[in-house]
Amino acid sequence: MRKVIALEFITLDGVIQAGGAPEEDTSGGFTYGGWQVPYSDDVIGTIMNRQMTLPFDLLLGRKTFEIWEPYWPRHADMWHGVMTATKYVASNTLTSSEWQPTVFLSGDIAEKVSQLKQQPGPDLHVYGSANLLQTLMKHDLVDEFWLKIYPLTLGIGKRLFAGGTIPAAFKVTDNQISPNGIIIVNYERAGAVTTGSF
Repeated sequence: MRKVIALEFITLDGVIQAGGAPEEDTSGGFTYGGWQVPYSDDVIGTIMNRQMTLPFDLLLGRKTFEIWEPYWPRHADMWHGVMTATKYVASNTLTSSEWQPTVFLSGDIAEKVSQLKQQPGPDLHVYGSANLLQTLMKHDLVDEFWLKIYPLTLGIGKRLFAGGTIPAAFKVTDNQISPNGIIIVNYERAGAVTTGSF
């Protein structure tokens, strides 16, 4: 079965919006675009290179797709796999794209992603896509979180854990801290929440 893996750059207060550039996503009046750039170092670069060269297809929200569609075909030398990966895009408004292969998913996104997970193929990597992730989490469709936690708070912006979070347990499968303080940690779904007392 294919896994859904959320690969997210995230602040201490959970913001995942527009880490890469000031103009990346200014929706909601967001003014801190490019917040992850000053923290870049060789360790995060090496880990991202390793994650980006794994076999994958992409599962993206409409907004992230619209940001990526004009960018990556012009910068494919930086990420060869992004061109050949199938881009599954959750959208009720977009129906076609010149950036192929792209498949648009409309209607019951949770059901369609559930079906995708049952099909043969590589894991489905989700980047950004804050609104889509709320739906995926609400329906318990995210198998792993590969997080890069940056040492800053922003106070505003789209957050990873917003409206769709359900009670769930996870286990750490990999972790490292970069020289610039980025906590790089992979979490795998590990059943239900258990409680106890001291």
